[in-house]
Amino acid sequence: MQEFDAIRPYSDEETGPAIQRLINDSGFLDMIGRFKAPTFARWAPAVLRVFTRRWLAGHFGHFRRVDDLQAALAKYVDELVHSTTSRVTVSGLDNLSKTTAHLFISNHRDIVFDPMVVNYLLYKNGFHTTRIAIGDNLLSNRVFAEMMRLNKSFVVRRSISSPREMRDAYLTLSGFINHSIDTNHSIWIAQREGRAKDGLDLTDPAIIKMFYMSRKKSGLGFAEAMNRLHMVPVSIAYEYDPCDADKARTLEIQARTGSYTKAEGEDTDQIMKGLTGYKGHVHVHFGSPIHDAPDTPKELAARIDREMHANYHLHPSNLVAYQKRGIHPQTHDTPGTVSEEVVTAEAWSPADLEAAEAEMERRIEAAAPAIQPYLLDMYANPVSKALVAASEPAESV
Repeated sequence: MQEFDAIRPYSDEETGPAIQRLINDSGFLDMIGRFKAPTFARWAPAVLRVFTRRWLAGHFGHFRRVDDLQAALAKYVDELVHSTTSRVTVSGLDNLSKTTAHLFISNHRDIVFDPMVVNYLLYKNGFHTTRIAIGDNLLSNRVFAEMMRLNKSFVVRRSISSPREMRDAYLTLSGFINHSIDTNHSIWIAQREGRAKDGLDLTDPAIIKMFYMSRKKSGLGFAEAMNRLHMVPVSIAYEYDPCDADKARTLEIQARTGSYTKAEGEDTDQIMKGLTGYKGHVHVHFGSPIHDAPDTPKELAARIDREMHANYHLHPSNLVAYQKRGIHPQTHDTPGTVSEEVVTAEAWSPADLEAAEAEMERRIEAAAPAIQPYLLDMYANPVSKALVAASEPAESV
């Protein structure tokens, strides 16, 4: 594993020292203190650090294995999930083997909660948790970097300007992912760089090409190499996005000026808002492992997209937003009626739809007029994609 030292998660041997570094890091103690006792954190931060350090040392200071640490953290993750959602449901786990590693390629709506809820559901149902791909832009925060590498995260290097360096970085990443699957460690990775702020979940073929890079030099064909990864498309559907107004603002600025520059600490703020904000009903669908991959990255990306869109759990918020399209002149589609061909996974009562309509109206009215159409689109677009997926021939899906 030495060839992957620059990007891999912490090993069991590194777990104890990393935990001790965090327990003695004032930045980490302040973050935990603000989360557990926000009022106390404002008025007596130094005193709170002392109590937080003692609590952390007593509960986590003795761990020396990653799996043991994750098992101990499970109840806190459970509390976080239940306090920020109305419920979490899952489908498709019967498609998976508990003795086989999978490459979970997922849509991406939230920086941390996406892989967390996938691992939460896998763990609760007796599967091993995954190694998680994270961008190196998130590692500028020292504390967050330590936390993520303790949580089986590995680094995707993005801040590279040289084409040769980028190729080498992708080759190393490809090698690590394939080595992980070969040694029975599952992987979670987003289908594209960055979150889908507009609600359009589209796989970047460059990600698929990266998977193949380390296999290509051995002479293995593309389709066979992809089949060996046991690739599973994952659809994560949030009823409400805690960061929806922030995403809409970003999209409006990009459309108006041609670019968007993140403020200092913006990623950290979005992580905390995504973790602690209310999400309503969250549903995760695990597709069937792909063992008959097509011959090109572009074709495989399109197949993953169809699987995701066809199995995306549409919430009342999505259906209401789709019906509301057209009230803003800048929206991109005309209003229409949701086809009966779209499987919504549940029968929604008039009361459900009325509640969703009231909540969507509240969110739209709270947003600046310029960003309202973007906010509406991010909830409506999954319905548009589901309609397209439903019209595809069955054998292509």
